Amino acid sequence: MSDARTAFVLAGGGSLGAVQVGMLRALLASGVRPDFIVGSSVGAMNACYFAGRPDADGVETLAGIWNGLRRSDVFPFTFSTALALLRRSDYLVDPSALRRLIETWLPFDRLEEATIPVYLVATDMQGIAAQLSQGPAAEAILASAAVPGIFPTVEIDGVALMDGAVAANTPLSLATKLGATRVIILPTGYACALEKPPSGAVARGLHAITLLIAWQLIRDLEHLPETVNAHLAPALCPLNVSPYDFTQSRLLISRATAATQKWIESGGLTRRASPLDLRPHRHH
Repeated sequence: MSDARTAFVLAGGGSLGAVQVGMLRALLASGVRPDFIVGSSVGAMNACYFAGRPDADGVETLAGIWNGLRRSDVFPFTFSTALALLRRSDYLVDPSALRRLIETWLPFDRLEEATIPVYLVATDMQGIAAQLSQGPAAEAILASAAVPGIFPTVEIDGVALMDGAVAANTPLSLATKLGATRVIILPTGYACALEKPPSGAVARGLHAITLLIAWQLIRDLEHLPETVNAHLAPALCPLNVSPYDFTQSRLLISRATAATQKWIESGGLTRRASPLDLRPHRHH
């Protein structure tokens, strides 16, 4: 048995998480399978679903879920939301709709029941990464996706946790710590071609998070040990879709499938990932 271990790493990015579905589709079609998967934020949701059904049928079902998603399924704004704002609540969005979405579609109840090992990254109040690989899956996903100020923190084992994007140690760091010798990174990317800031507080907050994730990933790639073979599936650019816009999932999945297939055919799985591939820039 080979000592080589392949990990898929899925970071966050709001509605841009649909991109990862297209990447998974292309990777499976090329015969690539992970030994384990690591996810954070929306990448935690995709990672968990894939870990429960790590095959082509599972990915197509995940695509169907994304294609049917509406903003209100994740970020509902209701009368109670308005009341919470008036009461100076610590968060903007009630997570009950997101919890229902997770519990409706996830093919297992506890992380350790997944078909392949899955590890999620959340963040404690000191910015230290919390590794989640056991216990109720819905709670772990909600913790990993608890964008500060938008969703409430989630308490697990007595520790208040928030979005994994804030952690000093990212999903890529965790994958190498867990012994991955080959890492395939599935970035959501960021809206590189937006001509003006997204409209609304939540949309702007999510856009900022996607930029934070891109810079974290660049840093991690720059310091990646030579013993780890990392490959970076191509982020979509130009892209003018806000991470708060759930109407473009079908297009994002299709574009990501085609781009990843082309990347694989051109030798992407044999080239070491470069930080320059993700560096934010002005798109003209």
